[in-house]
Amino acid sequence: MSVERTLTATTHHLRRLHSHITRQRAALFAVTLVVVGLALGGLEKPAAAVQPAYHTVTDLMLPARVPSAPGADAPQPVSQEALSERLERVEVRPGQSLDAIFREQGFSVGLLQQILALNDETRALKRIRPGEQFAFQRHPDGSLSRMRYALGEDRYLWVDNFGDTPVAYTEARELSSQMFETEGTIQSSLFLAGKRSGLSDAMVMKLANIFGWDIDFVLDIRSGDRFYLLYEKIYRDGEYLRDGEILAATFVNQGERYQAVRYEADNGPQYYAPDGRHMRKAFLRAPLNFSYISSNFNPKRFHPILRRVKAHNGIDYRAPKGTPVYAAGDGHVTRSTYDKYNGHHVFIQHANSIVTKYLHFSRRAVNRGERVRQGQVIGYVGATGLAEAPHLHYEFLVNGQHRNPRTVPLPEVRPLEGQYLVEFQHHAAPYLNQLGRLEAASLYAARE
Repeated sequence: MSVERTLTATTHHLRRLHSHITRQRAALFAVTLVVVGLALGGLEKPAAAVQPAYHTVTDLMLPARVPSAPGADAPQPVSQEALSERLERVEVRPGQSLDAIFREQGFSVGLLQQILALNDETRALKRIRPGEQFAFQRHPDGSLSRMRYALGEDRYLWVDNFGDTPVAYTEARELSSQMFETEGTIQSSLFLAGKRSGLSDAMVMKLANIFGWDIDFVLDIRSGDRFYLLYEKIYRDGEYLRDGEILAATFVNQGERYQAVRYEADNGPQYYAPDGRHMRKAFLRAPLNFSYISSNFNPKRFHPILRRVKAHNGIDYRAPKGTPVYAAGDGHVTRSTYDKYNGHHVFIQHANSIVTKYLHFSRRAVNRGERVRQGQVIGYVGATGLAEAPHLHYEFLVNGQHRNPRTVPLPEVRPLEGQYLVEFQHHAAPYLNQLGRLEAASLYAARE
């Protein structure tokens, strides 16, 4: 047994060394890699014809394997390849507990109680869910020798039972990322253009969220708008797992070019324009996902219920009843109540003498005096008060003066400065260079 463990440990450390060298080499040459093999053709090719090319495969930084029990000298697991034929896999059925699984497999319930008492991760096995999987390995007499359970997509929990007391530890699962590029031209909607480009709905939403402070993707999008994208796909043990993050993107809206690059400064990964400005503004342009605008900002609007000219100092966003409404920016709630005119409504005071008002909720989700963060749900679309149909009436005031929410200049988040800006520009240069090549190649192909 000691010889087997020694060989296994040696193999494990060699694999970790190889993974470390691969990461360092990938990081060193990442700035010089050029994507090749993208099949460029007419902009209206179906999705099946789009073959995004990749830059490289880069190992993700994963935590080292650490025994869960402090001071425990847990045995090294053998390779996944060696275990694949020896593990018996069991999927959790609805209403099934680990106790029931152990009894069904003929394992000792007393051993299960020892396992559950080892640490927080094993205690959590009392709350398993249907569809999750356990894998078991047996001793020659049929008793449990090893158990495996997935702690998310990047770690396994192992329990080894080779002696008098079981030992629990975690092991990183092998994840890697691969960078793809694609481009698209909008004919009718961003989602359809994304589908033609081979993007998932989730990836299209990520793209819209990056540029959502500058572009209204309901009202501002035009036929002929274009996007160019560098993004990740995540693989586990060599097989596709899920889409990763957008690394950099260009969006051309009505002839105006917007660009963003993902970068991690001291506040976590964020998106920045090439000059270091944060893509996120201090305020959302629209505080909900709406169907259409039923009434624009108009100081001389004829009121449909009062039947007289009455200034419309905000925008009415039509949306189904119950649609969540978000705080447009950070601030504190100065009013959250009901009256016969505004219905359920909320007012928020922000910095720089800015106030936002939200009217006609079906119900409110915050109280007077609460502090709220941008994007926090503060209420739900309704038709309370003087309202003919479910909608949000939204107002934006600066120094007590009403401004058009669609056109008022939005304050920006503090940009990158000093060493952060220098490091960001060094980081962004190869991505922006590649986006430029992709756009040039696309436009050239479109002229052919």
